[in-house]
Amino acid sequence: MAWEEWEQLKADAAQRSSAHMRLNQLPADRNGGGGSATGDLVVHQDDLGAVGHEAYILHDQLRQRVDIAGVGSGGSESGSTMQAGEELKGSGFAMGPALVTTVSIWTSQVKSVLQAVAHISNHLDYSKKLHAHDDTQISAELSGRDGSAMSVSSLNGYFH
Repeated sequence: MAWEEWEQLKADAAQRSSAHMRLNQLPADRNGGGGSATGDLVVHQDDLGAVGHEAYILHDQLRQRVDIAGVGSGGSESGSTMQAGEELKGSGFAMGPALVTTVSIWTSQVKSVLQAVAHISNHLDYSKKLHAHDDTQISAELSGRDGSAMSVSSLNGYFH
């Protein structure tokens, strides 16, 4: 490639890019590649709040309904299922230790599920608050001294 040709290509590119900004993007037709028609994942604050609320309700219902270790405890330390397991174990029945093990494993698994659901609920609440704060901060940073929106020409200076 000759030097003059290189200089001409650089001049043409500079002329094209000085008039406007071009963003790289994926082609519109993704053919099963995932994503929406616009190529972006969009989540609205109301969506996050609704999912977080459902996770909170699920957590509360699970906590109330799946506690087989404490069912029938009547204020004592262990519930009727665990007490039955201990009684059977003490009487020499093989089912006693199996029942105690079942209750222990069940309780452990329920705690894991409750932690996961609580994590989902808390994370969505945190994400919602964080993005609202980010939006407020960006809005403040992109405002002029008089509170009006910053002009496009002023914004263009941040991208060079």
